[in-house]
Amino acid sequence: MQREVTVYEVVGGMPFFERLVARFYEGVASDDVLRPLYPDDLEAPAHRLTLFLAQYWGGPTTYDDERGHPRLRMRHAPFPIGETERLAWLGHMRRALDALDLPPAQHDTLWQYLEMAAFSLQNR
Repeated sequence: MQREVTVYEVVGGMPFFERLVARFYEGVASDDVLRPLYPDDLEAPAHRLTLFLAQYWGGPTTYDDERGHPRLRMRHAPFPIGETERLAWLGHMRRALDALDLPPAQHDTLWQYLEMAAFSLQNR
């Protein structure tokens, strides 16, 4: 019986998610809408997002080991996330994802998840 290959493995493992998140936060760093929602130092949020995405797509469980269950809605509840914030977040994530030049199937799979996640975290 063959083991199913994870998205994590197909896209290149942790280095892929590190590049994706680094590109995403390059945009966040200068975004007038999103930047106020983050702490002064973006290193910790970038680390957490990298680990979360890697784990979600079949990588190591480091996120759970460090933070416990993701509980994304609860963790994001204190932040005012309306349509403007959601669209800004998606814009930066789309540019980051597009820059990494994945095959269409993996690109579309990741993008569909990111859109769903952004909608689910909107709380205003």
